[in-house]
Amino acid sequence: MTPQSDEDEVWRQIVASFNEKAEDASADQPWPDRENVAVEAGPEDDDAREPGDEPQDEADEEPEGSVERADDEGHYVPPPPPPLPHGDALSRLSWVALFGGPAYLLLAALLDWPMEGWIVFTAVAAFIGGFVTLVVRMGDGPPPDSGWDDGAVI
Repeated sequence: MTPQSDEDEVWRQIVASFNEKAEDASADQPWPDRENVAVEAGPEDDDAREPGDEPQDEADEEPEGSVERADDEGHYVPPPPPPLPHGDALSRLSWVALFGGPAYLLLAALLDWPMEGWIVFTAVAAFIGGFVTLVVRMGDGPPPDSGWDDGAVI
């Protein structure tokens, strides 16, 4: 038999079995058996109780000081983020120049304000100066308190 005829036979088998049902018992279930959770049926299920109903016995009531519910158990709640740094005056001025120069030129063009040469030059220079200042101050090196061993540096 040639390799081509073997391949043709394999394709015929695939096409013939295309519409057949899988004989696996777990085909109805899209997850493995080890992920099944056993349902514990108690005398009164919390889901069966209406939201306005009161619990029947003292064991079902939660303590008043309890903040966490069983549903929330195991969920991570991150702490509030620290406040953003305010930055120094030079950084703020650089950001204003970076966005202010093009914003002024766009506003002047939309409102047909007269643009003299020195105004255009100042706006473009502010944009370039703000960009260069922010890039130079970016500091892409390691922090000064990182010590002598920075680990693997690629």
